[in-house]
Amino acid sequence: MSEASEITKKAKSNLAFAFACLPRDRRADMVTFYAFCRVIDDLADDPDIPKDDKIAGLESWKACFTSPPENLDALQQDMLEIRDRYAIDNQLFLELIAGCESDLNPNRRFGSWEELEKYTYRVACCVGLISIKIFGCKHKKSEAYAVALGHALQLTNILRDVGEDLDDNVRVYLPENDMIRFQYTERDLIGRVYDGRFISMMNYIADRAEAFYQEAVDSLHPDDKSALKSAEAMRKIYHAILVKMRGDHFNVFEKRYTLSKPRKIWSLLTTFGGIG
Repeated sequence: MSEASEITKKAKSNLAFAFACLPRDRRADMVTFYAFCRVIDDLADDPDIPKDDKIAGLESWKACFTSPPENLDALQQDMLEIRDRYAIDNQLFLELIAGCESDLNPNRRFGSWEELEKYTYRVACCVGLISIKIFGCKHKKSEAYAVALGHALQLTNILRDVGEDLDDNVRVYLPENDMIRFQYTERDLIGRVYDGRFISMMNYIADRAEAFYQEAVDSLHPDDKSALKSAEAMRKIYHAILVKMRGDHFNVFEKRYTLSKPRKIWSLLTTFGGIG
């Protein structure tokens, strides 16, 4: 098994799960790309990696996409080959790395959705814009699909991971303006105050995610519908997680919301069959 395959298998991500929708050659390239995403994300977030090593690792990846040295490792070589084979905009990789790099500062806060939107574009939308090239999308509208779905997926992750992010060096991704709107303070959040204000705030942000999910559906062009089956599987899985959280009133301090394997398989089957 290749290093990229091992990284993807260990991650047990919904993203990796959806790769089953892809043809074998494109699936292999997505596995490699996903391994790259995992590596740079771990460099930003893994508490077991010393900060100096994290910075050095991310700098190495930036150099890979700007002025690659001769001693590239296997994953770096594979990523450059994928970039060139699919004619992917090099800046997308650098933006993605910059987004993960910003997570090195756990004390950063987002004053508004507009500030958070720049972050979600880097860490999620850029993933989508790279992925649609590997998927084989041709229509210009698929870029709008990738951006909308990226925002939707990342907002879903942010809502789901509120408690876990607090445990991780008190990270806060909820926009301050949204908290102010519902008179819910960061002190309340750190104290894990679960009340009507919190639930209303989470529903408000979930509405924003829902709007992006709908925008993605509206941007799905018939010409690329087959190429985007993997992305559509992800949309169904993550949207189902959002619906599940809503139905349970966002009890995110007490539990982590997931879908069962049969439910994920059903999402794949309905995507293959074009129903649901």
